[in-house]
Amino acid sequence: MSQPVKISGVIITFNEEKNIARCINSMQSVCDEILVVDSYSTDRTKAICSDLGVRFLENKWGGFLEQKNFAQDQARFDYVLQLDADEELSDQLRIEIQKLKENWQADGYSFNRFTNFCGKWIKHSGWYPDAKLRLYDRRKGEWKGLDPHPAVEMSAESSTGKIKGDLLHYSYISYDDFVNRSASYARQAAFAMKAMGKRPSHFKMVCSPVFRFFKDYVLRGGFRDGIEGYLICKTAAYYTFLKYLYLKLIESGKLSS
Repeated sequence: MSQPVKISGVIITFNEEKNIARCINSMQSVCDEILVVDSYSTDRTKAICSDLGVRFLENKWGGFLEQKNFAQDQARFDYVLQLDADEELSDQLRIEIQKLKENWQADGYSFNRFTNFCGKWIKHSGWYPDAKLRLYDRRKGEWKGLDPHPAVEMSAESSTGKIKGDLLHYSYISYDDFVNRSASYARQAAFAMKAMGKRPSHFKMVCSPVFRFFKDYVLRGGFRDGIEGYLICKTAAYYTFLKYLYLKLIESGKLSS
């Protein structure tokens, strides 16, 4: 491209006063606008965004998938960098994105996400390397998949690349938070699966958690992350079990939204 591309930094939020400033500040040097789409936070999220001078819109929450697509559609520029509020760009990743602005080649770019769990950076357990496609031409990509973990999917004719640098993710500050959120996410995933016409499976409910733990703890080296790795892998298996259990309860009419 002869002209540098302009990038819209996009973030969705709800009660993110502890994280949002860090996320926004990390995007300032590479984004030509920063847009925050908030789900009517009751904390200081709106005030912090106002102080930092970003565009701030409010939209009723309809799930991660719906909100992320709504947010990208509100951006002023077609090239979008979409992060979560508990993420920030590392120094190296900012440098690589700045280079891309001068020489944009592919339609979308991925990079690794590096997660901090209760104060420890996790290098295995299925959490790293954790490639995420978050920098893309919205005309050729959109968010798809199951809540609460949708992902950007590019159109069939599009091209993708990968760049150096980590997206730093400050995930959980306590074990209780991790377990409780995993249960909540499993419930959301079950309703999303039901909406897609998926049926409950006793086999998957029993066997999938066992395989998930073996894959993450043994094959993906979770044991190398110490007690944190064990907790991460065990909770991932618990999430998988709950997801299929909730789907079974929904199907039987014993669980409703």
